[in-house]
Amino acid sequence: MKLILITTPTFFTEEDQILTALFEEGLEVLHLRKPGADPLYAERLLSLIPSLYHKRIVIHDHFYLAKEFGLMGIHLNHRSPEIPEGYQGHISCSCHSIDDVRRRKGPCDYVFLSPIFDSISKNNYSSAYSRTQLLQAAKAGIIDRKVIALGGINASNLLHVKELGFGGAAVLGDVWSRFEPFRTICYKDVIEHFKKLKNLAE
Repeated sequence: MKLILITTPTFFTEEDQILTALFEEGLEVLHLRKPGADPLYAERLLSLIPSLYHKRIVIHDHFYLAKEFGLMGIHLNHRSPEIPEGYQGHISCSCHSIDDVRRRKGPCDYVFLSPIFDSISKNNYSSAYSRTQLLQAAKAGIIDRKVIALGGINASNLLHVKELGFGGAAVLGDVWSRFEPFRTICYKDVIEHFKKLKNLAE
């Protein structure tokens, strides 16, 4: 099962070092999501990450950076909902209902379905689906290898995600909650926890 990491919504000093270390530990796909941020900061972060890892990065905004840095692809969302004219690369998108998945999965390489569990990083963002609904969607072929579970994913429920038939899981809060920007420079806990999640996902 695919394990995807989403960045924190804001930039921080040690970010390129942590991301590079995670790539070295086998991170396959990183989603660079910085809503509302100036593209210059995204350019700087990308320039600090070794270029051999750029092909593992999907960007959520400022889609011109995908070509400029040779990134894996782009992710469509409510801020950037349209595929750029002439774009032929990897596409993913955000879905917030099972009907959304049914409608949008076709042209995408994969889609995010959220929130599967209560969010770790967002307050009052609760699970939107019962186990029965998810099992029915899987039985109907709506949830399959092209659907990535997002929202509240952690070590305790990752195997549950796999059992439900998702093709992968996207993590955010469960990883980044183990590091406090501007308060600590040690990111060993982030790396070790990511390795634990990766082993569970395999």
